[in-house]
Amino acid sequence: QVQLVESGGGLVQAGGSLRLSCAASGRTFTGYVMGWFRQAPGKEREFVAAIRWSGGSTNYADSVKGRFTISRDNAKNTVYLQMNSLKPEDTAVYYCASRPYYSATYYSVGSYDYWGQGTQVTVSS
Repeated sequence: QVQLVESGGGLVQAGGSLRLSCAASGRTFTGYVMGWFRQAPGKEREFVAAIRWSGGSTNYADSVKGRFTISRDNAKNTVYLQMNSLKPEDTAVYYCASRPYYSATYYSVGSYDYWGQGTQVTVSS
């Protein structure tokens, strides 16, 4: 049973930084894709970033390119999302998710089969 546990959310002023962590357990994640998604009040859940566990190649939503960085630590089975130059519109609950293989639909919410409980990020203006 895959378990994903996010941490690192909080309240930060615009222009500040936060680092989210996602501790993964329950299986070997070789070949998996790990994603970060977010959901603001009244909005649909949206893709933020993804990383292939093997090789480390990454993908980003246009809205976060150049500001957010996704990375992973294989030894710790942990995925990170470093968020810099935060804006009020980044305010949302951030979720970590996993899927067992890479494909062109890496940005699709429905293509991920395990999800964490989410961590709140609030950016004040």
